[in-house]
Amino acid sequence: MNEEAVQELITRKPELKVAKAKLESMQPGNYCIHQSWGFGKIVDYDPTDTKLIIDFEGKEGHRMDPGFCVGTMQVLPPEHLLVRKETEPEAIKEMIANQQVELLVELLKQYQNHAASATEVESVLSRVIGPIKFKKWWTATKKILAKDPRIAVPPRKTGMYVLREEPVSLEEELIEDYNATQSAKRKVAISEKLLDRVQEKPEIKDQLAVILHGLATAVKDSNQLTLGEKLKGAWIRNDMANILEVDISDFEPTLAELVSETDELDALIKELPTGMQARALDLIKESHPADWKEISFNLLKTSSGKFTTDCVNFLLDNKFDKELKERLFRWQTEQNLKESVLLWIVKNRNSRKYGKLVQDMIKPGLLNAIFYAIDYEALQSASSRRIPLADILSEDKELIPDLLAEANSETARDLANNLLLNQGFEELTKKSLLARFIKIFPGVQSLLESEGEGSAIDGLVVSKASYEKAVAEYEDLVAKKIPENSKAIAEAREHGDLKENSEYKMAKQDQQVLLARRNMLEVDLQKARVSDFSEVTDEAIGIGSVVTLHDEVADVDLTYTILGAWDSDPDNQIISYQTPLGRSLLSKKVGDEVHVKVENVENHMKVKSLARYVDLVNT
Repeated sequence: MNEEAVQELITRKPELKVAKAKLESMQPGNYCIHQSWGFGKIVDYDPTDTKLIIDFEGKEGHRMDPGFCVGTMQVLPPEHLLVRKETEPEAIKEMIANQQVELLVELLKQYQNHAASATEVESVLSRVIGPIKFKKWWTATKKILAKDPRIAVPPRKTGMYVLREEPVSLEEELIEDYNATQSAKRKVAISEKLLDRVQEKPEIKDQLAVILHGLATAVKDSNQLTLGEKLKGAWIRNDMANILEVDISDFEPTLAELVSETDELDALIKELPTGMQARALDLIKESHPADWKEISFNLLKTSSGKFTTDCVNFLLDNKFDKELKERLFRWQTEQNLKESVLLWIVKNRNSRKYGKLVQDMIKPGLLNAIFYAIDYEALQSASSRRIPLADILSEDKELIPDLLAEANSETARDLANNLLLNQGFEELTKKSLLARFIKIFPGVQSLLESEGEGSAIDGLVVSKASYEKAVAEYEDLVAKKIPENSKAIAEAREHGDLKENSEYKMAKQDQQVLLARRNMLEVDLQKARVSDFSEVTDEAIGIGSVVTLHDEVADVDLTYTILGAWDSDPDNQIISYQTPLGRSLLSKKVGDEVHVKVENVENHMKVKSLARYVDLVNT
């Protein structure tokens, strides 16, 4: 758009006068960003219909009203990174690969006061680098930025990236942030970073004195910190004091006081960063000289992730090899092995360090414990979250063969049946895992064949009422009865000695019944096809027919209504199409003879008449 075109546009639309400078910038060859169409290049202006012609990514030659673009489009200066990506591609590629901080410096220079929000920065850089590569690139770059003195990095995504007029060292920035915050959590987090910085630059340790005083006060007095956060803060406080050669005996609370309540230790350790959890075990040993061993075993029992390995290493370092092995076996027998510990066992079954500890457990009984734990996890979780133990059973091709190495055919069949009934696997995964059983024990194939016979029927035809009733029963099982049973099992287990525990045995028996019913309903509901029985004709018997039969032996007429799989009501002469009589009647016509054997009695009948159930109900 030349000056004449701009003036003509303003004459026709006086309200655009305030945007004259922006209109004048809409020149062919300039690049732009539109709110809807994204990045593009202005290639021409058509004065005949006063339209800009812009090549957007994926939409070339797009015609747009300049007056409309004033509020929806930004014309980019030549130094903008997106423009330079087009005009100086090699230079931008070099900065992306090797000069990541320089790329951000160049970006910030384009903003007023050399400051931009995290959202703005990420939006532009994502376009420059490409959305696929950006996440990985940005994660690595932020680590470099944290150490660059030229750029102030915001602690939160809502903050601003600022290009400083004067470079500031990382420790100066951290101390500045520390002094600016009133949050005890932020003080602990910044103190930890300063402590790490001192390891790299010992000469700055004298700057920690003021920090130590504030941190000690925060750990002692703040109500913002959880117990785990207080312990983390107290460790940082003491480590900082040791560097400064300050006596820690007067600090409150002491580390021992923070771990004094044994019933809070499990929750406390889960709050700690993974790198500090092993340190907590040494503190517990020091603080609980009489019962630290039992506490450590209990923590192992409920551990997860890296802390499981920390607990095992701690117990091994303290010469509890034999007892650790005995405990693992006992927990398996009592079905008390939690998913995370089972995961640790199977992952380390062939390791040099732990193989001897767990190798004797790699037997069919452990696979049963694994199935139990997976099913339990699936029942406890309402979401479809991943179950790591189920994943490794699927991904580790040698795990099932290892666990079945000492099994007999009967045990293998029982375990395969447990797999089919397990709620923690999708159907395709079950079939894949079952194939590994079959490779070792071909007789297990019959389980798949028997299941295949049931699925060969083209679904289950059911009425809407019976379907809703089955759904209600299933939901009651999953949402109420099975969780209540799981709770009852857990409570009964706490009573000790499972061999003599009648409450536990009864709860386990109930569990088998409930799980079997749940799994049967799952299969049936997946196959169910709701019908109003209007598809049946009056020419041949089908599902939804009302049939009158003449019993030639008794010389009497009998009328039956043939409905869905779950609709049987013998008192009202309603039968399911899956009953022996129902099956024998399907496809028969008036005048056909029917022979059906019921309870060893051969019945001979003749179809006298038939009608449609829906016609009789609607009249």
